[in-house]
Amino acid sequence: MPSPKLIPLVLSDAERASLEALSRKRTASQSLAGRARVILACAEEGGVAPLTRVAARTGLSRESVRKWRVRFVERRLDGLGDAPRPGAARKITDEQVEVLVTRTLTEKGRGQDSHWSTRSMAAETGLAQSSVSRIWRAFGLKPHVVETWKLSTDPEFIGKVRDVVGLYMSPPENALVLCVDEKSQIQALDRTAPCLPMLPTTPARMTHDYVRNGTTSLFAALDLASGSVIAQPYRRHRHQEFLRFLKLIDTAVPNGLELHLVLDNYATHKTPAIHQWLLKHPRFHLHFTPTSSSWMNLVERWFAELTNRKLRRSAHRSVTELETDIRKWINEWNKDPKPFVWTKSADEILETLAAYCQRIIDSGH
Repeated sequence: MPSPKLIPLVLSDAERASLEALSRKRTASQSLAGRARVILACAEEGGVAPLTRVAARTGLSRESVRKWRVRFVERRLDGLGDAPRPGAARKITDEQVEVLVTRTLTEKGRGQDSHWSTRSMAAETGLAQSSVSRIWRAFGLKPHVVETWKLSTDPEFIGKVRDVVGLYMSPPENALVLCVDEKSQIQALDRTAPCLPMLPTTPARMTHDYVRNGTTSLFAALDLASGSVIAQPYRRHRHQEFLRFLKLIDTAVPNGLELHLVLDNYATHKTPAIHQWLLKHPRFHLHFTPTSSSWMNLVERWFAELTNRKLRRSAHRSVTELETDIRKWINEWNKDPKPFVWTKSADEILETLAAYCQRIIDSGH
């Protein structure tokens, strides 16, 4: 049977203002904000917007949209609240929750503290520590967590982003794109006692303290297309070692291919000796990432694989043993390499950074 015709949902100016405020309010319950967005969507197209279209826009099922539309038509704004549930009455009111969430978002902490803890917030609001913890979890608040970020001050930032990302997303024909960098100060660490193997119900165990047995540096060039790696460890990371690594790349890659190298702005990459060598080898083309933007060099992602899968839990009694272990791991990687695929366009990156800058300006700091 065809669905019954919808009763037009017409909002007064006051109702529309209240719903829009609820949908934007950071301290409002997310379920209540979602219901407000449903009603605003239903009020479009003369108040008879199809339920299926509203469901697609809001991410709810068609029946959920129908439910909240009917409740609003019958009870208006009062119909968007949760119905009373069986059990003991709530001891914490909506007003108390809103005050707690608002203070968490707008104040640093109690006294001279840098952030709120469940104990300090409980003492300040008169709620139980467990209640504070439960409310924070419900709203996804973590006052103890801080994520770091850094903006590049490179005056050529936009041009370099477009250059490198363009190379990643549309590499030139008859050419090889290599992401090149050095992982310096890799320590040969040995534990002060033998590592104990994993057992049922017991993880592997190793001593907290260790012995340093020297360091090495790894020069690596990640092939963007295949994910294979050309790498060589050196005990130092001066321009002399970088020049030797460039010669290694020149030998390893067939002469018929142009070479596009993505590099950071480390001083050893720009010395006169390097410049003179590049003039004699015109198939090498260097592309520099912006300053303070190592995240743009995909070889850093490969270095993370090396660290997580080999270095972090290994023990080495000498630098020679460390370098041999690294070479073996790289050889295994190159038997079945996995390329890292860049997916974000230059425009998307620049839009994201522009939004960060706007937030900084709006924060007043």
